[in-house]
Parts: sequence; C-alpha cells; structure tokens
Amino acid sequence: MNNLDQPIDRKEVASQGMRSSNVAKDDFGLNIPTELVPLPSKGIIYPEDSALHCKDALEIRPMTAKDEDILMSRAYIKKGIVINKLIESCLVDKSINVEELIAGDKNALMVALRITGYGSEYVVDVTCPECGSQNNYTFDLSSLPIKTLEVEPTSIGNNEFEVVLPVTKKTVCVKFLDGYDEKEMNIVNERKKKSGIRNQSSVTDRLKYAIISVDDIKDKNKISFFVKNMPVRDSLALRKFLDSQEPGVEMKSYYTCESCYEESEVDVPITSQFFWPDA
Repeated sequence: MNNLDQPIDRKEVASQGMRSSNVAKDDFGLNIPTELVPLPSKGIIYPEDSALHCKDALEIRPMTAKDEDILMSRAYIKKGIVINKLIESCLVDKSINVEELIAGDKNALMVALRITGYGSEYVVDVTCPECGSQNNYTFDLSSLPIKTLEVEPTSIGNNEFEVVLPVTKKTVCVKFLDGYDEKEMNIVNERKKKSGIRNQSSVTDRLKYAIISVDDIKDKNKISFFVKNMPVRDSLALRKFLDSQEPGVEMKSYYTCESCYEESEVDVPITSQFFWPDA
C-alpha cells in the first residue's frame, strides 16, 4: 500500500487543524505594518452596542492595488459610497460599520489612508481668494490639525447635543451627521433631480437631518416646519454650533499666492488628485 492509499487518521487531522499560509509574508516576505488613526470624536458619541463605542483610535492597513480598483469603481462612484468602501476594505477590525462614522471621523481615516498610500504631499491647483489667479500648490496633509470633540454630549454613547436658540429660546437637540444621514440625503437629492426640482435647499436640508428634537418635539414633519420658519439668527446659531463643535480634520491651510504674494487661509480642495496624485 503506498502513501496515497494510506487511510486518513481523523484524530490527527482534528488535532492539527486546517493548515493555512500567509502568502504575502511567507512567499514574498511582505510584512505590511498597520497604523492607529486617532478618532476626533474619541468614540464617546457612539452607542454601547457599537464596535466604535469609546474607541479613541482605529487600526488601518495601507492601501493596495486591489483598493485602487475600489477607487475606480464606477458603480461605487455613482452611488457616492467609494470612500466608505475604501475605508471598509482597509479597516483591520471588520466588525466596524463604516456607515456609523460621523463625517469628521471618516475624514480622519480618509486623510490617513491617503498619507499611508501616497505620502503626505498633495499637489493641487488653488484659486487665490484675493486676486482670483490659480496656483499649483503643495499641501502637507500630515500637518493638518485634528479638532477633537470638546463639547459634552447629553450622555456618553449618544450623538446628541443641546443648544438653546438666541431668538425663540427653544432648546434644540442636534447631532453630527453620519453615513446613514449622508446616504439618505443623497437619495432624496437624486429623487429631486429626477423630478425636475432644482431649487437649492442645502441649509434647511442639513438642519432637518441634524435636529433630533425641538423642546422634546421629535416629529420629523413638525421639525421640518420649524426649520423652514425659524428666525435666521436661530438658524445661524445652529450652523455655527455644528461647524465649530464637530470633531474632525481641519481641512484648511495657509498659502502664499505666486501672483499677488498675499497669504491667505484656504480650504484644502479634494479633487481626483487626492487619491491619484500622478493623474
């Protein structure tokens, strides 16, 4: 009887288990390091049953050629989920639901993935706010400051914050928008376009999703009515709170115009060159 005819000892198989190999490490000698990315929210706004609860950092691996396929997926781009899919692919902890991330935390992961993948230098055209000329400018993404959460939520594990409005004196409970809110807003906007509705309502749309309650009133239709009819000072106060208190990456930097030599603070533009620096 040759070795191929030898009966398999099931007890031996059970004790050894299934053999596996790490092709990247064993065959090619690739030991790809991971990186911890601090979360600006420190995880305290995520519920207790979430894998993000009180996580002050998330572990990511660098992008690979396979991840570039995600970035080039027309289906993902059309649906507006390409960044979510990229982050999902590069997170080490697969139990994390990317949709739960607020925009600021997601931006921190996006910037970190860009730095680990292509480096911190980001060359892009910038329009000077003083003279209007365009300049080719190099931003250092690693120098962008992180704005951590400083205002306290109503309780740990809740993405809820109270704001008293200056005019109506209403107590409004608001939240920072997450991936679910962004997805719903995109769906509504697409429906509006297909219906031929072209009016711009970005201010009221954002507030409708950000407001959880007004003096304990949680009915969405009533909140929508309140948003459309609130005094402009109240609207401004809510937007200022959301803009100033939302944790995230400060996507702003100073640059000197090559034409007028004025130094200005500008928003870091996110273009196709962000993930295709040689495009």
